[in-house]
Amino acid sequence: MTDTTMAAEPIKLTRKDFASDQEPRWCPGCGDYSILAQTQKVMPDFGVPKENIVFVSGIGCSGRFPYYMNTYGFHSIHGRAPTLATGLKIARPDLMVWVVTGDGDALSIGGNHILHAMRKNVDIRVVMFNNRIYGLTKGQASPTSEFGQKTKSTPVGSVDYPVHPLMIALAAEASFVARTVDTQVDHIQKVMERAGFHRGSAFVEVLQNCLIFNDGAHRAFTDREVREDRMLVLEHGKPMLFGKNRDMGLRLNGLRPEVVRIGEDGITEADILVHDEASEDPTIHNMLARIYWPEFPVPIGVIRNVPRPTLDELIEGQIRDAVGRRGKGDIQQLLGGGDTWTVE
Repeated sequence: MTDTTMAAEPIKLTRKDFASDQEPRWCPGCGDYSILAQTQKVMPDFGVPKENIVFVSGIGCSGRFPYYMNTYGFHSIHGRAPTLATGLKIARPDLMVWVVTGDGDALSIGGNHILHAMRKNVDIRVVMFNNRIYGLTKGQASPTSEFGQKTKSTPVGSVDYPVHPLMIALAAEASFVARTVDTQVDHIQKVMERAGFHRGSAFVEVLQNCLIFNDGAHRAFTDREVREDRMLVLEHGKPMLFGKNRDMGLRLNGLRPEVVRIGEDGITEADILVHDEASEDPTIHNMLARIYWPEFPVPIGVIRNVPRPTLDELIEGQIRDAVGRRGKGDIQQLLGGGDTWTVE
């Protein structure tokens, strides 16, 4: 298969080239503005013509995204953006396809569609905004809302346990899984760029704040004053260290992770787990997807990045093999031929 997604000659574009003539309209202070800005900044790096890029969204505040990108786009129906993107990528494998969705859109009515797009390794990039609430429909509990959280639909506290989005992506065998934060602009750019260059199903969770209906959803570990001690920035091939002094880390105690401090009880850097995003063994990746504050630091960065044949490559290979065995065929003969029966 010839990969025509990347242009033969570098195309010189800037962020302004990817900003549409529509004024972004989200609530003042919404994290969506940051995600949009960083996405527009990294798009020129891919060297893909704007006419070969498509953004597909579902329903929710994130659904506005295609209007603000100066590319092709679809504002699809609730939860079905991955399905539409799958069909588009199969029909036009030369396109770079992005899916922009929210935690409610992706993991509630769209949960089934996310699973199958990931397991088939469709060459799309799914960016899921996670603010732990339904924002556009005014503050109901979402699949990622915390247990006991009081919302308009759970006024005395939610009795549902939250979904872990990254675990869903890993269980579906997505070939690229990552997490970032709306307030850390440099980190968003790095993660989005890596997702863009990945071939296969990419799932990026962006921890995002909804100022109106769930303000401070991630503040306990994302605020500037505390994030060094409460977040773990993953880097491939490097030990999982964190803290202002980089003296805290994760190690395994049997099959369970634990937080340790270098210098205490004879702990050295050699005892700290080394991150391997390319590992085919999902054990550590699943552990990282599940651990969360306050018991553990919250991991951000690329958790999994493994090469696998993509759906469009496999389908194109089947077509090529069939043509090689039986020839190109004749559509008119196919439509007009075959056996006939007369029913009396």
